[in-house]
Amino acid sequence: MNFIAVLVISASFFSWTSAKYHHHKQDKDKELKYLLEPLVYAEVTAHRGNAVVLPCVMRYKPSHYRVKWTKIEPPSQGVENIVLITNGHADKQYGSVGPRASLLHAHNLDVSLRLTDLDVVITLRIEGVVFPYQSHHGRYRFTFFDAKEACAKQDATLATYKQLYRAWTEGLDWCNAGWLSDGTVNYPVLQPRPACGGELLSGIRSYGPCHKTQDHYDAFCFTSATKGSVFFIAGPFNFAEAERVCRRDGASLAKVGQIYSSWKFQQLDHCDGGWLQDGSVRFPIIHPRERCGGIAEPGIRSFGYPSKSLWLYGAYCYR
Repeated sequence: MNFIAVLVISASFFSWTSAKYHHHKQDKDKELKYLLEPLVYAEVTAHRGNAVVLPCVMRYKPSHYRVKWTKIEPPSQGVENIVLITNGHADKQYGSVGPRASLLHAHNLDVSLRLTDLDVVITLRIEGVVFPYQSHHGRYRFTFFDAKEACAKQDATLATYKQLYRAWTEGLDWCNAGWLSDGTVNYPVLQPRPACGGELLSGIRSYGPCHKTQDHYDAFCFTSATKGSVFFIAGPFNFAEAERVCRRDGASLAKVGQIYSSWKFQQLDHCDGGWLQDGSVRFPIIHPRERCGGIAEPGIRSFGYPSKSLWLYGAYCYR
């Protein structure tokens, strides 16, 4: 028996003494700070009777915090079942999984969850989408650290090799090489062609580990499902007008990772180009058609980075 479970971690910290982390009596003044790095582990597996550890490390340890592990049941349309809650001093287990759950505590920042005596074969995987990302200055402008920062600004992280490989099996074909999280540089090819590395077999082409500060490439980013959604507002707008129209609707211009997430998980399909937060213009296609980009495959179409003041498009907003 197999099943997929997504485990979501949330942490909140409200300090009464710190100027940076605080909350006041009014709800509108509460400031939520996330203490955990994004979950981008491609896959964790275990077999019947074994134990499994789901990794999670805090960035730092404040005086007051709370970590909640929950299990989302896909058959129940996303119903969350609490597994364990800790405040750093005491842990409390919940539900049928709780008695088999504990925190690993390998060090003082470790809040990894350990599940013992599994009675099924379990596969836990963060579902997501890999997308190539390029600087607005052009091709091959990122050092490794630039690429990592660029993905983070787009609500994503640098993809792992396993995530890129899975994306390749799902149809990702891209000729520009990009950084991965392990410091290697790769690109996925489905259809070998002379202009894309020659007539080698299809697969993940690799340049191996590259110099993280001297070598420059693009990036392969990974994003997962978001709590919000992306919606389109018809223009025409220049970039500044697009920002304003999103704010008017209680939203902000969408990030690239957010439009990929909405395309992947919410079936966002729209044939009009729209501004995104990074100054690029893109549109998402689920059902390819002749008068909508002219490409036979679904995906996110890009017009690059046009002039923010001269070109007019719609706006893709996120809230």
